[in-house]
Amino acid sequence: MSGPNYRATSAADRKRVLQEVQPGLLGLMDGSVSTLAPIFAAAGATGKPFSAFLVGLAASLGAAISMGLAEALSDDGAISGRGSPVRRGMITGLSTGIGGMLHTLPFLIPDMTTALRLAYLVVAVELIAIAWIRYRFMGGRLVQTIVQVVIGGAIVFGIGVALGKIGAS
Repeated sequence: MSGPNYRATSAADRKRVLQEVQPGLLGLMDGSVSTLAPIFAAAGATGKPFSAFLVGLAASLGAAISMGLAEALSDDGAISGRGSPVRRGMITGLSTGIGGMLHTLPFLIPDMTTALRLAYLVVAVELIAIAWIRYRFMGGRLVQTIVQVVIGGAIVFGIGVALGKIGAS
C-alpha cells in the first residue's frame, strides 16, 4: 500500500478496504457531518459553550450507536464479502463517535468565541482529512473529492448556524 492514490491490488488489500476502511470512512463522514447542525445550532441559540458540548456529546453518542447498529444489521457479510457484521458495526460506530466528538471538544472551552474559532478549525481539518482518506482509498481526483466533502459539510454547517440564529432571536 503506497502512493498518493492507493489502489488495492491484492485480494487481501481489497478485503481490508471493503471490511475496514470503507466502514471507518462511512463513520467518520457521518459523525463529522451529521453532528454539525445540532452543535452549531445549540451554540448559536444558547450562547453557552457547555450546552453546545452536551448537544454534541448526545449527537455523537446517538449517531455512533445508530450507525454501528445500522452497519452491523445491514447484512451478514456472507454474500457481499463485507466481513463480520459485528466488526464492521464496531468500526463504523467508533469512527462515527470520533467524527462527532472532534469538533465537540472545543466547546469545553468556557469562552464561546474561542470555542467557536477552534471548532471551525477542527471542522475544516476533519473535512479535508475525510476527503484525503476517501481519495486515498476510494480513488477519484483529490480536488473533486475535497469539493464534494466540503460542500456537503458546509450545507449542514450552514443549517446549524441559521437555526442557531433563529433560536437566539
